[in-house]
Amino acid sequence: MSQNNLQQDSTQNARVTWEGCSVLLDINDGDRLVFARLSPASTLKIGNKQCSLQPLIGCPFGSSFQIETGTQGPYLSRVLASTQDNNVQEKGDSQSKDESRDNRAIVDNNTAQCLTGDDIDALRRQGATGDEIVEALIANSATFEKKTLFSQEKYKLRKQKKYAPRVLLRRPFARSICEAYFKKYPARIGFMRVDTLSLLLSMANVTANSDILIVDMVGGILTGAVAERLGGTGYVCNTYLGTAPYPMDIVRIFNFSNEICKRIVRCPLTDLSLAQNGISEQIDQQDVRNMEMQSNSVSMEEITVSSENGMLELVPETTVSPVTKTFKSTKAGEKASQEAIKLWKENGFSSLIIAAPDMDAWSVVKELLPLLSYSAPFTIYHQYLQPLATCMHHLQTRKMAIGLQISEPWLREYQVLPSRTHPCMQMSALGGYMLSGTRICSSEIQLQENKNA
Repeated sequence: MSQNNLQQDSTQNARVTWEGCSVLLDINDGDRLVFARLSPASTLKIGNKQCSLQPLIGCPFGSSFQIETGTQGPYLSRVLASTQDNNVQEKGDSQSKDESRDNRAIVDNNTAQCLTGDDIDALRRQGATGDEIVEALIANSATFEKKTLFSQEKYKLRKQKKYAPRVLLRRPFARSICEAYFKKYPARIGFMRVDTLSLLLSMANVTANSDILIVDMVGGILTGAVAERLGGTGYVCNTYLGTAPYPMDIVRIFNFSNEICKRIVRCPLTDLSLAQNGISEQIDQQDVRNMEMQSNSVSMEEITVSSENGMLELVPETTVSPVTKTFKSTKAGEKASQEAIKLWKENGFSSLIIAAPDMDAWSVVKELLPLLSYSAPFTIYHQYLQPLATCMHHLQTRKMAIGLQISEPWLREYQVLPSRTHPCMQMSALGGYMLSGTRICSSEIQLQENKNA
């Protein structure tokens, strides 16, 4: 299948997977999160079983699959949600009858289970499914009926994860990708939490037909989120200091169409800052050398990590066949055209978003802020507070922006279950800090404009 056909299929129905698309596989309710590219030859290793991903092609996102054993080995079988809903309803009806039970009389001495490991292996050789093995374990447990309803659910869930693991097919978009990376490898996205990412887009006023200027040193998650919100309108200009552009491999996971990929461009800061409206502010040469060294080292580190662990996987157990290399996403991040650069120099950008945790915030802002149009919003993300406080002080003293504020996003996740609603025990304490404001025309720039006129 050609790449054009792949993009046409994704444009016609984005809710159904197609051959060559990227997916997020949620194994056992978040125990493992794996990015994979679907093809007839791609495989996924779950435990000690190697399963083909071909049954996932053509299924809607949100489908659930379970490992079954057939004549040709283990395979992924789709699980219907209707049977699960009926079981949940039956449990809810019997909950009132089991309120008097407790676990005080149960002694965990490893003698309650009558089935041995050899018996379970014999069931597998006979072709028993994972659900049948779980039911056999429940039937041969001497203490299962004495447990409370909550304990029974935990017991069944624990056995199901071991003998009948399930895979949830999720669509990779800004929230799911950010949550997956933040859970497994938060350093690759600068420890940016999903609520921080959404607040960055909101405070920067990322809307349709906008031209957004971005400094993305967090793997491309920010570029992909902005392009997803624009929806094929406007432009996302990813600028960089020095000669080497920053890697944005995460953009390839979004399954963007050709139209959206054309709106993601790259342009060095030197091309944008030359003769900006007849004004060019001088920059210290030592700062330039320091920023180039930092940007080059970060890009090489990201490329090394990407080449070693693979872009499409978060867990080393995942194996993707070499055949999947033929199904590549449309390349995003081409160099911006001269017509677009000239238009941005004349009118300025609509918004500015900076996510450069490894660089000094003020050194970047003082070069990029003149590229914005007047009254345009900007947002700056950093993992720590002090660089943003220093940048805010310089912006106030030089009267370059108004409405400056430093925000600390805060998120609390709740577990919502029957009679068990409470905050989650393990939560992220820090999601970084964000500096936002609006660019204005300072008196110094007005005097310089009058002199040039």
